[in-house]
Amino acid sequence: MATRRKPQQYGDDLTNGTHSPPVMPLQTSPAARSPFLPTRLEALLISIYPSTLLLGSIFSTLSSSTRNVPYSATSQSHPPEFAPSYFAHKKNIFNIYFVKVGWFWTTLAFSIFILLNPDFGRGLSRRRIQALFRYLSVTFWWMCMTQWFFGAPLIDQYFRFTGGQCQLMRDPEARKQMGDKTEYFTAAACKAVGGSWKGGHDISGHVFLLILGSALLWFEILPALTRAEGLRDGRKITLDDGKIASVAVEKQRGLSGLGVDMKNEDGTTRKGVKLAIGVMALMWWMLLMTAAYFHTWFEKFTGLAMAFAWLWGVYFLPRGVPALRAVLGMPGV
Repeated sequence: MATRRKPQQYGDDLTNGTHSPPVMPLQTSPAARSPFLPTRLEALLISIYPSTLLLGSIFSTLSSSTRNVPYSATSQSHPPEFAPSYFAHKKNIFNIYFVKVGWFWTTLAFSIFILLNPDFGRGLSRRRIQALFRYLSVTFWWMCMTQWFFGAPLIDQYFRFTGGQCQLMRDPEARKQMGDKTEYFTAAACKAVGGSWKGGHDISGHVFLLILGSALLWFEILPALTRAEGLRDGRKITLDDGKIASVAVEKQRGLSGLGVDMKNEDGTTRKGVKLAIGVMALMWWMLLMTAAYFHTWFEKFTGLAMAFAWLWGVYFLPRGVPALRAVLGMPGV
């Protein structure tokens, strides 16, 4: 009986000092996993978000400390005098200095990671430019949803589209001037004049921001963590000829032009990761608090859906579309 030859493992040539690219078999079987789908590890990380929202929502439903206290559908929170927890106050320190400026913390953690991590090569390398494009793409979606989209942000536009408006002015004269139909097109403008933003579907901006920012950081640092911990990178890509292959094929091509010392790479991949993990951990905690004390089930779900939809377009779609991958790249490749 012939002895079955042991397949060559990726990385053998790199660890023995040579740099010739290993031969990577292409996976052309119809049963091969689609490049557009997450790996097992990615699916596990992604599942944390709906699980957290479900856990917080169940807690808010079953806990007597939240179930038996008044809840304002207009403000999507418990009135301050009845708040069942410090984190149920909108003015808690973490909400004011962390969540309200959450994109600043996301940007800070992302910037430190790509600037200090030598895996991105030297100077303004291809990897670093593509990482910047991914960040700008996600930032663009954050701005459209929460800041401006040819007028009011999309969250406020959707609120008005579903029947919401600015009403119940505290100042009778201001209310009289406003009339029955609001002239204020954003929640911020409505509240600034003492009005109440009510009547429509309010996509949870907190859920959207916390998931979008933390998932961006997760996807960026995950390849560094998998190498540092010796975990397998199971991502698949579609090549220019339409064949499906392991991401290691493209990773090897990219490394040849970066001047990265693979023998010392594992010792440097943790630079910048600690801050990102700290930011992600606090975002997860505030996501749990948001799920427990703010918004309805459906409002939290739509916040999650709006974040996931764009993240898929930035971090999964390029795997199966070579032309898009040439622009946005892939983390760690």
